[in-house]
Amino acid sequence: MNLNATLIGQMVAFVIFIYLTYRFVWPPIVAAMAERTKRIADGLQAADKAEKDLELAKQKVVEQLTSAKKEAAAIIDQANKRAIEIVEEAKEKARLEADRVKAAAQAEIDQATSRAREELRAKVVTLALAGAEKILESSIDQNAHNELVNKLAAQL
Repeated sequence: MNLNATLIGQMVAFVIFIYLTYRFVWPPIVAAMAERTKRIADGLQAADKAEKDLELAKQKVVEQLTSAKKEAAAIIDQANKRAIEIVEEAKEKARLEADRVKAAAQAEIDQATSRAREELRAKVVTLALAGAEKILESSIDQNAHNELVNKLAAQL
């Protein structure tokens, strides 16, 4: 009988242990497992969302790099155009300056030519008078001669 009483006592203790475990220990374990399952699911969702956000960020970076490259190319084109304009402006200024210097030099040449002609006329008049005096061996009136030379110069 001892064996039966021990077996019955063990069975009663085991049933009480199962009841207490089912009543007080099992719900917190199930709750902890449910919470852990929820945290793992939330973590997986967050990882998926982070992966999608990373992909979107990569696309935005690519788009921004593309737009930055286009903008840089536009700025370089504008700079090149401006450089060409500056060179053309400098060429035009140099051409105008060369024309101005050329015109000044031409005016100076014209003045020098006029002075040389006047000096030559004066020398020709003097030589002509000297030659005429020698030919005629007489003196010619200087005032009358100047008058004649001026009339002749005006006709030329």
